[in-house]
Amino acid sequence: MAAELLSTSLPHSNEEEEEVEAKRSFMVLSDPESTSQTFCERDADQTNGSEERTSWQAAHPTLRERNALMFNNEQMADAHFIVGPPGETQMVPAHKYVLAVGSSVFGAMFYGDLAEGRSEIHIPDVEPTAFLILLKYMYSDDIELEADTVLATLYAAKKYIVPVLAKACVTFLETSLEAKNACVLLSQSCLFEEAELRQRCWEVIDAQAELALRSEGFSEIDRPTLEVILQRDTLNVPEVVVFQAVLSWSVAECQRQSLAVNPRNQREVLGKALYLVRIPSMTLQEFADVAAQSEILTLKETRDIFLWFTASNKPRLDFPLGKRAGLAPQRCHRFQSSAYRSNQWRYRGRCDSIQFAVDKRIFIAGLGLYGSSSGKAEYSVKIELKRQGTILAQNLTKFLSDGSSSTFPVWFEHPVQVEPDTFYTVSAVLDGNELSYFGQEGMTEVQCGKVTFQFQCSSDSTNGTGVQGGQIPEMVFYC
Repeated sequence: MAAELLSTSLPHSNEEEEEVEAKRSFMVLSDPESTSQTFCERDADQTNGSEERTSWQAAHPTLRERNALMFNNEQMADAHFIVGPPGETQMVPAHKYVLAVGSSVFGAMFYGDLAEGRSEIHIPDVEPTAFLILLKYMYSDDIELEADTVLATLYAAKKYIVPVLAKACVTFLETSLEAKNACVLLSQSCLFEEAELRQRCWEVIDAQAELALRSEGFSEIDRPTLEVILQRDTLNVPEVVVFQAVLSWSVAECQRQSLAVNPRNQREVLGKALYLVRIPSMTLQEFADVAAQSEILTLKETRDIFLWFTASNKPRLDFPLGKRAGLAPQRCHRFQSSAYRSNQWRYRGRCDSIQFAVDKRIFIAGLGLYGSSSGKAEYSVKIELKRQGTILAQNLTKFLSDGSSSTFPVWFEHPVQVEPDTFYTVSAVLDGNELSYFGQEGMTEVQCGKVTFQFQCSSDSTNGTGVQGGQIPEMVFYC
């Protein structure tokens, strides 16, 4: 039937054309009125049909909008992908031309597998959601990333060489990077060869090592990444925390390998990683309370380490002896001079506060505060860090001043990540000796190494501290 219609609508010889024309002429001559009506109705039908067919094009005048309508649409699809691992697959229709012009990998694929007559391609190593995000970008330039799928999307973008989408994924990961996911992202950044993301991960892990090592994400990393982290000399963390994190990782690894969780299997899955923990750098109390009772060490190792702590003739150990160097804290001093007077500076439970912003991401570790101007004195102090009224960190502690104009550091429990170009508020409420040193000739902008600080007055300050003078002379940070 199709062949007959084709031969009628598209004659292949002059003789056939003459025959069709003769029939048309006969129809017109035999009944011109009815034939005229038939032609008019046909023209009207064609016009209406054309309007219906072109209405969606008129409503979407740009190529980007029209391509977006084609996305994940079966209509005119000339390629089909079966995406995902067995049992979790999803059929995804696509259009060869759109994908081929956006990715050389797809172009080669269509000249290969599909050119040989295959209408379906299996992609078991890409998650369906990530593949749909990839295709949506290739059809419409739209990028929709979520924390749960961004790593899978980065893998898809790398596999099919779509650099703009890959860069967007890396940027998303950098902005969402924090201590709880830094170790996992470090592992992925090595896999994807993303040097900038890897460096950002190290900044977070070094500065917030205790939070990073205690996170659930630390137990999810592979052993090569574990070994790289344990070799890191700049981790700001007590070694007993490192040891506890290694134990947690070994438990998770035993479960991943379907092994019974016991000291023997934990040592087996750790391998040489166990001997990267600097056990001798713990205090004797930490070793006795934690490592010695973990049962993961042999009796000989436990005895030798005890002797290393206590004996004059120390045995040879297979563990690194030196303590981790950690990060050196930097200090931003915002006053050019300090002073004291017989009637200043008094506290009486009032709040000293200042706002600040930086031009690079840093980690606020604490504050430097002035002490008594009339001799040695102890102060109780509550310090806080806030952003837009939300408390990010606080600590209630004490410090001892020696009567000099020096500043004395007071630390938050953990360093806090501070983003650039956003104002934060730090405050201190002191209780102690009435008279204290105070700062003068304050600066609104201070260059400290590679970081520029800007300061402005805070409405939380009820004790006279501002940009020009007062308390909170130093910001202590890592960068």
